[in-house]
Amino acid sequence: MPVMGAMVLREPRTPLVMREWPIPVPEAGEILLEIAACGVCRTDLHVVDGELPNPKLPVVPGHEIVGRVAAMGEGVAGFAISQRIGVPWLGFTCGVCPYCRDGRENLCDRPLFTGYTRDGGYATHAVADARYCFPLPERMDDAEVAPLLCAGLIGWRSYRVAGEGASLGLYGFGAAAHILAQVAAWQGRRVYAFTRAGDAAAQAFAKSLGAVWAGSSDEMPPEPLDGAIIFAPVGALVPLALKAVKKGGRVVCGGIHMSDIPSFPYRLLWEERHVVSVANLTREDAHEFLTVAPQAGVRTEVTRYPLDRANTALADLREGRLQGAAVLIP
Repeated sequence: MPVMGAMVLREPRTPLVMREWPIPVPEAGEILLEIAACGVCRTDLHVVDGELPNPKLPVVPGHEIVGRVAAMGEGVAGFAISQRIGVPWLGFTCGVCPYCRDGRENLCDRPLFTGYTRDGGYATHAVADARYCFPLPERMDDAEVAPLLCAGLIGWRSYRVAGEGASLGLYGFGAAAHILAQVAAWQGRRVYAFTRAGDAAAQAFAKSLGAVWAGSSDEMPPEPLDGAIIFAPVGALVPLALKAVKKGGRVVCGGIHMSDIPSFPYRLLWEERHVVSVANLTREDAHEFLTVAPQAGVRTEVTRYPLDRANTALADLREGRLQGAAVLIP
């Protein structure tokens, strides 16, 4: 019987281990993928490090999955064997709760998330609900397209929530910011990139992708910002971003986890400034962004790792040793 390999999290705050088991047969409504690449996202770190509650254990992390359709369960339509598709973070929604009925499936009361509450893509194969799989543009190779499936999709949702102002700050210049900076520059917006203090390489990287300014997160930009997105999971950035945005400006917290936000004077929030969070994504977000990304000419910077070096990739992400995104190759 053919077997698949997967890097498995048995308990939070422990290394992933390689395991093998028979390749599953997709049930009705499901697709079996042969995985070509899976991005390594900061949310994976939050799962592995025990910062997100109640994961399925053991669990295969990973939710930026690029693969080819290997088999389809009964009732699956609109896909073909060997077609390249992507599987993102949102893996299932109930369709009947008030949020689903109101068109806000990202807030579903009974969701499943890929690589968290259902097995994900740190593997050679994966099974996914066909309704939450998406055809992928062919112009990018497998590793380069993988980060679009979370860094891109969650980044896009955050980007839209931030508003359409001309000046935009991006705090934490990692996988998501390096994609959104390209989209914003393509749309003619002025991008201001905020990095860790002294990270000259990240600041130069941001400028190479269209940022008009790059500096430390504790610096003020040369002009007040219309909006700002915080991708780094650092609560202390919230008051700094509020200080940087103009009256009526919006600060978007784009991560699923963030350290506690420190107290700050009310004057930073006054004058109709907003602080909002973004949760998950919708399938509409995916369709929109996967159309926009090729139009904007988005190019991703990726570092490739063999599947069995998933722990190294996670450590490099945790310690800030990456430029752009990490991607596992089975």
